Amino acid sequence: MNKIKVGITGQSGLIDTHLNNYLKTKADQIECILFSRESFRDINSLTHFVSQCDIIVHLAGMFRGDPEKLYECNIFLVNQLIRSLEGKNHRPHVIYVSSIQEMRDNPYGRSKHEGRKLLESWAQKNNARLTSLIIPNEFGPFGKPYHNSVISTFSYQLTHNLVPKIEIDANLDLIYVSTITDKIYEIIRSKASDNVIQIPADKQMKVSDILSKLQEYKQSYFDNHIFPHFRDKFDVALFNTFRSYIDQDHFPVVPPCNKDDRGYLIELVKELSGGQFFFSVTKPGITRGNHFHMQKIERFCVVAGEALIQLRRIGTDAIISYRVEGTTAAFIDIPVFYTHCITNIGNTPLTTVFWANEIFDPRCPDTYHENVHLV
Repeated sequence: MNKIKVGITGQSGLIDTHLNNYLKTKADQIECILFSRESFRDINSLTHFVSQCDIIVHLAGMFRGDPEKLYECNIFLVNQLIRSLEGKNHRPHVIYVSSIQEMRDNPYGRSKHEGRKLLESWAQKNNARLTSLIIPNEFGPFGKPYHNSVISTFSYQLTHNLVPKIEIDANLDLIYVSTITDKIYEIIRSKASDNVIQIPADKQMKVSDILSKLQEYKQSYFDNHIFPHFRDKFDVALFNTFRSYIDQDHFPVVPPCNKDDRGYLIELVKELSGGQFFFSVTKPGITRGNHFHMQKIERFCVVAGEALIQLRRIGTDAIISYRVEGTTAAFIDIPVFYTHCITNIGNTPLTTVFWANEIFDPRCPDTYHENVHLV
C-alpha cells in the first residue's frame, strides 16, 4: 500500500506538535514530510516541500503578538503557500486549520478568515481540494503558558506557586488537541469532499469554573498526590493538560510509611475514579516498556530490587532518569507523550507495582512503541 505523504506547516505550536506525534503512530499508512519554518522565506525550498506532499495541513502562523505584525505574518504565510502551490503542476489536498475567531473583528480573526478566502480562490481556480476546519479554543499538554490557552496559563501558575488572575470571566468553547488531531486524521484517511467543517467544542466552561477545577487538581493531586474523580474523558483531558506543567523534579515522591510490630504499610495510590493496579517481576538486566501513551495515566512503584526508570518526551532528545529501589517505596508518574522504560539494574528479581486509570483494553491499548534511547 502506498503511504499518504503528509506535510505539516508549523513545528512548535500546540496542534502541529501533537499532530506530528500522532501521525508518527500511523507510520504504516502515513509518511510525514519534513518541514522547516525557514522554507517560508525561500520559495524554492517551500515549492520543493509542497511537491512532495499528497496532503498539506497548514498550521503555521502567529497567534499572539503585535496586531499589525500578526495579521501581516499570517496573510504572508498563506500567500507564500499559494505561490509554492502554483509553482509546480502539483495540487495536493490542503487542510487549512482556522478558528472561531474568524467571527470576531480582531487582527487574528481577520487573518484566518482572509487566509481561508485566499485558499478557496486558489482551489477554485486550480480545481484543487481544500478542506477548512473551524475550531474552538484548543488546549492540551505542553501548550505555551500566557500564549495558547488560559488552561495552559492557569496550570503553569498553579504548579509553580503563582496566583492565577481572571481578567474576563467569559464562557469558552473548548476543544482538546486530540479531538482536533483525530479529526484531521479522519479527513486524511477518508478523502472527504471539499468543504468547511466546523468542529464542535468538547465542552463549554466559564473561566472561573476552569480555574476552580484546576485548583481542585492542585489541592488533590499536586499537593496531596490523590488522583481526582474523572467524570468523563474531558476531565481526563483537562487533568493530563494540568499535570504536563509539573516539573519532573517533583518526583520521585516518598509517601508516608506507617510502621508497627507487624511491619509497615504504605498507601501507594489514593484515587477517586477507579482504575487498575498490577505488578511485574523482571529478571536482572532486562528492560520493559519503550512505549508511550496519549491518554492513559500511569504510576510506577518499585517494591523490591533496583531499577532505572527513564523517560523522554517524544519529539525531543532529553532523557530523564530516576534510580529507585524497593528499600524506599517511592513512586513515579508517567506523563502522556513520554516514552518510558524500566530496567532491572540489580542482581535480584525486580518487583514493580503499577496503577493505570483505566482497565487495559487490547482493542484500544493506547500504547505506542518508541525507544527511549534514540539510535
